[in-house]
Amino acid sequence: MKGSILVISGPSGSGKSSLMHEMMKRVEDTYFSISTTTRQKRDGETEGKDYFFISKDEFKQGIEEGNFLEWARVHDNYYGTSLKQILKELNAGKTVIFDIDVQGHKIAQEKFGNIITSVFVTTPSQEVLKDRLVQRGTDSAESIQKRLNNAISEMARVKEYDFLLINDYFDKTLESLVSITYASKHKVSSINTQEFISSWVD
Repeated sequence: MKGSILVISGPSGSGKSSLMHEMMKRVEDTYFSISTTTRQKRDGETEGKDYFFISKDEFKQGIEEGNFLEWARVHDNYYGTSLKQILKELNAGKTVIFDIDVQGHKIAQEKFGNIITSVFVTTPSQEVLKDRLVQRGTDSAESIQKRLNNAISEMARVKEYDFLLINDYFDKTLESLVSITYASKHKVSSINTQEFISSWVD
């Protein structure tokens, strides 16, 4: 592969999505991995921007053919990460960005190995995370508690990641994420070293 993969995980409310989108404005040759789904397109959503929308039959065929990095069935609809687009962008030399959970990270690691650089983003404390979830005003008390419970189980797997970012001050955390993204492009494990050495000697 000519490109690299950056996996970004973290609890809902940690600010990882905002950090990721700002980072992509600052770093060239990045591609955000867009999920494929069988659910109906909602008002305001755009094909190829929010999701790739396909039928259940197409999705099931893709599963049988091994076309998904990972997939899940949620509320009678399928969601997954298509390998086809990822491989295309990697071969074009892009840094492919995954916003996935800890289980998705494990699957990606098994599939792509050393070309992955992984970052776990979280808040300074559980209390700060709870405050952020409450302040955004989009979740019920029950939903917030569920998200906090999920965050606790995700935090137990931080050691599986290359980097841990504590998103206390957004600009400082963004600076760190940009630096990690640039560094990920130069990992020896993601470069064809034999080809480089041969061309260097010649």
